[in-house]
Amino acid sequence: MAEKVIAKIENSLTVLLVSDLVKSMKYYEDALGCEVNEHWAIRDNFGLGFKLMQAKDIVDVRPNKGIWNTYAYVKNHDELDALYLELKSNGAIIDSEPKITEHDWGSWKDFSVRDLDGYVIGFGSGNKNS
Repeated sequence: MAEKVIAKIENSLTVLLVSDLVKSMKYYEDALGCEVNEHWAIRDNFGLGFKLMQAKDIVDVRPNKGIWNTYAYVKNHDELDALYLELKSNGAIIDSEPKITEHDWGSWKDFSVRDLDGYVIGFGSGNKNS
């Protein structure tokens, strides 16, 4: 019997329909620190990745309601704090300030930013109890 081969996915992109592609590309580059070209907006070797596409009609731009459109994990709370300060100083639109929630396994800290069309990107990290 042949062994089953399982392919590995290296990374992924979130596809976002935007109202103004040029303005969105500039925001993702300047505020979020992404490398932006005609194919994608990426950061940290696809640790954060988007395919920004011009919407044909503004009604097609539909951010999730009341929750993130994408969520990225960060190594630890110190890295998360540094990222928050970086994005804030770059002019990112802060959707929620960093907050910590306590769990039996440790603490979780997260914050979120919003883009020009209202898409929300969450960032979080966990610290385990010692």
